[in-house]
Amino acid sequence: MGIVSDSLDRAAAANFTRPLPKSAQAQMRFLVRAEKGTRAVARLLGVSQRTVERYVRGQLKRPRKDLADRLAAEVRRRWQPRVRDRARRQAASQTGIVIETRARFGFTAAPGTTDDARVRQITQALPPAYASRLFEAERTGATEQQLRDIAAEGLQEVYFRDNGRRADGLLVEFTDIDYLELDY
Repeated sequence: MGIVSDSLDRAAAANFTRPLPKSAQAQMRFLVRAEKGTRAVARLLGVSQRTVERYVRGQLKRPRKDLADRLAAEVRRRWQPRVRDRARRQAASQTGIVIETRARFGFTAAPGTTDDARVRQITQALPPAYASRLFEAERTGATEQQLRDIAAEGLQEVYFRDNGRRADGLLVEFTDIDYLELDY
């Protein structure tokens, strides 16, 4: 995945009302129910169907590190879909999204102004329209660069242009992301 898409997943996980299953057996059982069979889970995790069945029955208890990471990620991706959807609908229609980042921002601006890129740390609330665009782009399988472009456009409009009150014609480049956190 990428920085923006991973941050969207973490933001969704912050809205969960129940904790994720902790043991490998409970996680496998959840995935088997969610995917409607052990064959689909085996394909998803890159293991044999028999291995999945052993985890479900409790014969295997401690997965290898790489399998444990994939298992936890797949469970997190499918956990509480209605809670996740409700939080996204609210962010896309009412509350918006908060973006906190430390990244290099460069500018294309009018002659005579400085356009040298520099690292900035920014925490900014973006309106619901940008949250909606981010969620829709993620849902349709947008690339990481497309998600970054939407976030950069939101920061450009709200933070740098102050919703059209200054810096008319300023174009922002969003590169060298150190970290990015989203919250809704």
